[in-house]
Amino acid sequence: MTSRTAAAAARATVYGHPRQGPDRELKKAVEGYWKGRVTAGALDATAARLRAATWRSLAEAGLDEVPTGDFSYYDHVLDTTVMVGAIPDRHRDAVEANALDGYFAMARGTQDMAPLEMTKWFDTNYHYLVPELGPDTVFTADSAKQVAELQEALALGLAPRPVLVGPVTYLLLAKPAPGVSADFEPLTLLDRLLPVYAEVLADLRAAGATWVQLDEPALVQDRTPAELNAAARAYRDLGALTDRPRLLVASYFDRLGDALPVLAKAPVEGLALDFTGPAAANLDAVAAAGGLPGKRLVAGVVDGRNIWANDLGRSLGTLATLLGLAARVDVAASCSLLHVPLDTAAERDIDPQILRWLAFARQKTAEIVTLARGLTRGTDTIAAELAANRAALASRARSPLTRDPAVRARAAAVTEADTHRSQPYAERSAAQRALLALPLLPTTTIGSFPQTGALRTARADLRAGRIGPSGYEERIKAEIGEVISFQEKAGLDVLVHGEAERGDMVQYFAERLTGYLATRHGWVQSYGTRYVRPPILAGDVSRPEPMTVRWTAYAQSLTSRPVKGMLTGPVTMLAWSFVRDDLPAAETARQVALALRDEVGDLEAAGTSVIQVDEPALRETLPLRAADRPAYLAWATEAFRLTTGSVRPDTQIHTHMCYAEFGDVVQAIDDLDADVISLEAARSRMQVARELAAHGYPREAGPGVYDIHSPRVPSVEEAAGLLRTGLRAIPAERLWVNPDCGLKTRGWPETRASLENLVAAARTVRAEL
Repeated sequence: MTSRTAAAAARATVYGHPRQGPDRELKKAVEGYWKGRVTAGALDATAARLRAATWRSLAEAGLDEVPTGDFSYYDHVLDTTVMVGAIPDRHRDAVEANALDGYFAMARGTQDMAPLEMTKWFDTNYHYLVPELGPDTVFTADSAKQVAELQEALALGLAPRPVLVGPVTYLLLAKPAPGVSADFEPLTLLDRLLPVYAEVLADLRAAGATWVQLDEPALVQDRTPAELNAAARAYRDLGALTDRPRLLVASYFDRLGDALPVLAKAPVEGLALDFTGPAAANLDAVAAAGGLPGKRLVAGVVDGRNIWANDLGRSLGTLATLLGLAARVDVAASCSLLHVPLDTAAERDIDPQILRWLAFARQKTAEIVTLARGLTRGTDTIAAELAANRAALASRARSPLTRDPAVRARAAAVTEADTHRSQPYAERSAAQRALLALPLLPTTTIGSFPQTGALRTARADLRAGRIGPSGYEERIKAEIGEVISFQEKAGLDVLVHGEAERGDMVQYFAERLTGYLATRHGWVQSYGTRYVRPPILAGDVSRPEPMTVRWTAYAQSLTSRPVKGMLTGPVTMLAWSFVRDDLPAAETARQVALALRDEVGDLEAAGTSVIQVDEPALRETLPLRAADRPAYLAWATEAFRLTTGSVRPDTQIHTHMCYAEFGDVVQAIDDLDADVISLEAARSRMQVARELAAHGYPREAGPGVYDIHSPRVPSVEEAAGLLRTGLRAIPAERLWVNPDCGLKTRGWPETRASLENLVAAARTVRAEL
């Protein structure tokens, strides 16, 4: 590759960065504030230090622009709601009394106020707070956060680029506020919202911004002509403003399709496009459209969502093709690095040879800088980096970790019969009712109970050698005993063992399956202060020995009521891991399903009559484009049925899903052929029950009546009211009563009170029937 002139030197940048700090300092400060141990001033000081440290590290790594405005105490969409003044009426007084407490009230709720609904950010495991809008919504600009963070970065001598959720995506993510007709379309508020964005842009320009990034990932989804026209109008109007910075409109997660010409024609100075995974199609689309003459193109050629080292040679080829298609080409990750851990250097337990295969946020930043230098000065200037990259890629390709012939042979031998139960649901249901003898509106929980400080201490003591395996097991047995005892006293009908032995619902299984790597410090934000460590799926998957049978059987020995066996399903095991990119996801899912099928068989043989296989990620992983969905849903539902297809008719199979838009996958939910499904429904006011009814869903369902992502305790009447709403859609003989999700993140006092109220509500409504 020949060198480019200095005037056309490629700049390196990212759209966003992990927020938590190297030791999750932000999580600890925010939770300390909630508990009254950290003052607002101390919280703000911690946040400012983290922001400054992040920006300095990015600049020192070689980035030419650093993102601002992407930092958040809880969620960047909630920050946008504050920025445009779309505060729900029920929270307005709290926000006016204390902006920070009101912000957290919108996120988490209080005993007197329900929080905003929470759901998944496109096809990621990040959760955002859904804006609530109506025809009477009045927007007002509040650019204080964005301006303050811009000024902080300028004061450090950096080149900042504020990043905002774009107005079209913001409205497309919103839902009608409570009491507003479900037919209301928030996008009709666009003309009311654009002047507020104009005011924010003017404020940022006055504060020193030369570029502002407006994220419009909603445009990579299938959009109607009316929605595309709205996007065209939005950027025509914003582009026509005279008092504004230059605008960079960003999309990511998939190809732009029909939205590409809309943005290409818009009077904005730059576009940021994803060129990884399915979004690689953007390359041909840009070329076919005649390029982006006169515009800056920020090319996302480093995958911002997975952790595998970039193929630098391939990315340089993509960048070289793009050089002639835009006025200038800069280099970035495909999306915010929010979705990957911070730094591989902290991982002491992974073989150094394998560690070369991986790239977390800091390594991806280095890849971006390397690519920009190679694009600008020629490949000779990065010869050493290219050689090391080729060696790492070759090491991974030939590693025996990645391929197990026995696993592949077993997966290839799967037949259609393996993916179906032996009897239809009607016959299974009768057998299960006879065996379990449950009351009308049976009560249960989703699986996990509070992870107490004592449990975390026990795991830390085991890792540090302060206690041995037998001492640890005694602590786990004691916790299981308490959980079973409480559930019996509370009156729950189908019990769980509480998952005391599990730190995480995916990592627990990943640590017991071949093909997975576990990290020690690979934290990624899921929502608010909830961070997870997604395992790394590096090779073929099998189950060396039973994983859950011992603890489930022990719990069952303590009670005469049925205890559910609890497993994480194959799709979620992929979705909440960093999945391999050298094997089709369908093949990996089949391997995981076969491993779990063995576990299901062992649970049943041990006397477990109810087995729950959780698939909360089924909707999350749904491709963003409709054309890609049938193939995904075919292998995803097959993997679930392969997991559960071998059980007897009288073994009741449950599944669970939460915090997603279920209406898009109701047919797939039906195709799972589970006997019972529990779903999050409290924040959305039983929307999923109506969706199941509209579909004619024929099996049993438990739409949640207790929002476990809020510290508030639902009253008996509140839970009973939700049950009555559910009964208008689902017949009583098929309706279960349960929380929205697992109780791992809650404390014992609120858990006890909430579950006691849940049982009382079920008894109240049962009596009415």
